[in-house]
Amino acid sequence: MKLHYYADTDSLYIDLTDEPSVESREVAAGVVLDFGAHGNLVGIDIDNATAKVDLAKLTLRDLPGIIETAA
Repeated sequence: MKLHYYADTDSLYIDLTDEPSVESREVAAGVVLDFGAHGNLVGIDIDNATAKVDLAKLTLRDLPGIIETAA
């Protein structure tokens, strides 16, 4: 899973897998769910992210995998 914040558009994209999106559905104003070819959720796009989520802090708890950070 990867989180990408784009300051120029104030959008947050959460990649849940490396599978490409083939269908998108807006489920709330500015919140789009992306689905792969088999109907699995592959990503979440949040427009006007700073108004919808707290981007000042990210807490990861009890994750079973490797945690990486990138600038």
